[in-house]
Formats: sequence, C-alpha cells, structure tokens
Amino acid sequence: MAATQVVRSEWTKIRSVASTVWTLSLAAVVTIALGMLISLLSKNEFDTMSRQDRLSFDPTFISFAGMSLGQLAMIVFGVLVVSNEYSTGMIRTSLAAVPQRGTFLFSKIAVATGLAFVVALATSFVAFFLGQAMLGSHRASIGDPGVLRAVIGGGLYMTLIAVFSMGVATMLRSPMLSLGILMPFFFLISAILGNVDATKKIGRYLPDQAGNKIMQVVTPVDDDTPYGPWGGLGIMVLWVVVAVAGGYALLKKRDA
Repeated sequence: MAATQVVRSEWTKIRSVASTVWTLSLAAVVTIALGMLISLLSKNEFDTMSRQDRLSFDPTFISFAGMSLGQLAMIVFGVLVVSNEYSTGMIRTSLAAVPQRGTFLFSKIAVATGLAFVVALATSFVAFFLGQAMLGSHRASIGDPGVLRAVIGGGLYMTLIAVFSMGVATMLRSPMLSLGILMPFFFLISAILGNVDATKKIGRYLPDQAGNKIMQVVTPVDDDTPYGPWGGLGIMVLWVVVAVAGGYALLKKRDA
C-alpha cells in the first residue's frame, strides 16, 4: 500500500473514533478555561504580591496555567491513537494491510501529530488572548519581545506531549498500562523531582519541565536553569525521539 493511502487510512481511523475527537476538544476547553480563571485570580492578587513575585510576574506564562491539566487530555489522545488498535484487535488487520511497519507507525504518528498541532496551536493562541483579557492592565501584548515565541511554543509543547505519549503507547501496547505510567510520571514524579531541592537538577531535564521553558517570557528571579527556552524544547524533542524510536524498534521486533 502506498504511503499516501496509509496516511488517508489513518486519518479516517482517527476521525471516526469519537474518543480521540473528544479528548482533543477537552484539551482545548480545559486549557483555555483554567488559564482564564488563573489569569483573573492573578490580576486580583497582583497588588498583594511581594516585590520578588512582581519581578517574576509573567502574564504570558500565567495564561498557559491551564496546560497543566490540558496536557492530561493530550496524553490520553496520544495513548488512544495508538493503543485503540491493540485493545480492539484491529492491529492484526492493519499490519496485514500494511506489512511495512515503519510506514504504518509513522503514517499514524504523522496524521495524529498534525491534528494535535492544529488544535494545540489554536488553543495556545485563544488561551493567550483570553488570559490577557482577564489580566487587564497587567497584560502582555503579542508584539512584546518573546511573547509570540511563547505562544507558538505552547502549541508545540502540547503537541510534543501527545507524540511522546504515542511513542510510549507503541512500546507498551496497553492503554491502561500506558496511562498508568504516563499519568504518575507527569503529575506526580515530575512534580516531586522538580520541587525537592535534592532532585531539582534532575527534574529540570524531564520532558515537561524542560519543554515548559519555551512558554516563559520572564525568567523568575531565583531561576538558575542552565538552558533557555529553545534549549528546553530541544531536550523535550530528544525525549520524544527516544520514545518514538523505542516504539518503532519494538513494533518491528515483535508479533502483533
């Protein structure tokens, strides 16, 4: 089967599964709504902030506060895109139709990544503009230095979270096992490693903490991270490449 036919087939599969469409919609709604709420609360608290907190005040980054929950839906989307076929047994039919496993996997990932990026980028821009509207006089403008990079970076960050999840799901095959590892990894392990002094230097190299830097415009006063926004995104991309490469290696090696 030609690569274009495989891509078309994967697009039909993703579009026809209601759960994948719902998870992307949920990622957008949660990110935007929570970002607006946190922006409004931040505006109301600004006058009572300490001098150091005001110096570190980053209106752009605050409007992306909802991504901490929005990425949860992106993880679910990434896992479902891959593991739906394993849980339904469709994988045997798919691999019989497309024996070239690389073509099969990368077509699936390409289609899902494209869809995730469109939704994530639109979500990032809407979250920014509505978040800034909530911040009132403390808002940033899209033309300010570093802001456009941060907004586009927000879309890239959410997309990469989804692709990383696809790689992990390809390795593990089971949706429950994949979510059972990814959820604690991002919402528990990463948070603990990033907030405990002894492990902070390790935590900053995890994909979510490194990738988060691309959305920062104002560097916090006490931040001693040894890389900048693009360096952080680069670290996140390396994690994604390793996850996808691991998924591909295992898919080639084992039976469906």
